[in-house]
Amino acid sequence: MIPLLVDLETQWRGGQNQALLTLKGLRERGHAAELVTSCGSALGQRSAVCGVPVHYVSAGLAYWPAARRIRELLRSGRYELVQANEAHAVTAAWLALRQQRPRDRRPLVIARRVGYPIGKNPLARMRYESAAKIVANSRWVAECAVGSGVPREKVVVVHEGTEILPRFTAEQKQAARERWGLASGTVLLGCVGVLLPDKGQEWLVRALAQLRPEFPQTKLLLAGDGPCREKLEGLAQILQVSDAMIFAGFVRDVESVYAALDVFLLPSFFEALNNSLLAAMAYEIPSIAFDRGALGEIIEHRKSGLLVEAANPQALREAVASFLRTPPFARQLGVAGRLRVEENFSAAKMVDGMMGVYDRVLRGTGEASQPHPG
Repeated sequence: MIPLLVDLETQWRGGQNQALLTLKGLRERGHAAELVTSCGSALGQRSAVCGVPVHYVSAGLAYWPAARRIRELLRSGRYELVQANEAHAVTAAWLALRQQRPRDRRPLVIARRVGYPIGKNPLARMRYESAAKIVANSRWVAECAVGSGVPREKVVVVHEGTEILPRFTAEQKQAARERWGLASGTVLLGCVGVLLPDKGQEWLVRALAQLRPEFPQTKLLLAGDGPCREKLEGLAQILQVSDAMIFAGFVRDVESVYAALDVFLLPSFFEALNNSLLAAMAYEIPSIAFDRGALGEIIEHRKSGLLVEAANPQALREAVASFLRTPPFARQLGVAGRLRVEENFSAAKMVDGMMGVYDRVLRGTGEASQPHPG
């Protein structure tokens, strides 16, 4: 099996992480997967380091150069299917495949990781109608796609995955806490993600202000950058918690964040799934998330983490306080969180799921793959 994966995004986000895990997993299983991506993309750089053949196209929103390159590659006859990993890739792959003769046309698999409705204009409809399968990364995304008019039989759920790495040693935790300048006894809460309005970091700052009277040694680390940083810094000043905030910006070695954390927080309003939450749980960090989007597919409330009402700093404060007041409860949910990820959201399970989709597409069967249990 030789799939050609297309991802034209230049930045490194969750979708690109999943693409790299897919490429690596396929090649580890003996399938010569290859990548088409934009010049200078983070995914291209990391894929090349892993030995994945990378075909570069000019960066930007001009789809024709990418479509032309995809079409040229398909002429070789080596590739059995094309997977479009994000919206720009969907357009470029669709254009390339439309220019093939019907008997030479390869099946198109579209990965969908957002809950936004699919556009109703004819171009958007034609792109998705051309797909052999649309792979949603959660049941919530699948239902959103079906609600937008995509035939249910075309949609399959394959939950995203994360690598299950060894737990941090005491030495690694200590080194990480020293890196972030944490004094002995400091309780560190943290979030990893782009600083955007719908990511909800504002509510973490507000909850921190409510926590500090009872837990004065508590600090909050935000790993990530984005347009909301200045607003969040201003809010921290207004609430008089600037001394308890660490704005880390983009952290390339993000493991140094996870190793330092006592509690992981994800206050996102519109999350199709979340790689940062999966990683935190895989590291056995007690985790709390807003009960929105697909996050309830990851966390089982009070079994493998805590879910709280969105935009409710008091509820968030009480959830964090329950961990800080009862450390055994926090440890119990941390251990259960890692087990849940191992059983349901590992990178290996995700790659197996994608291979199952590819197999059904290439066999031309109409049967749908079953979603991972969750």
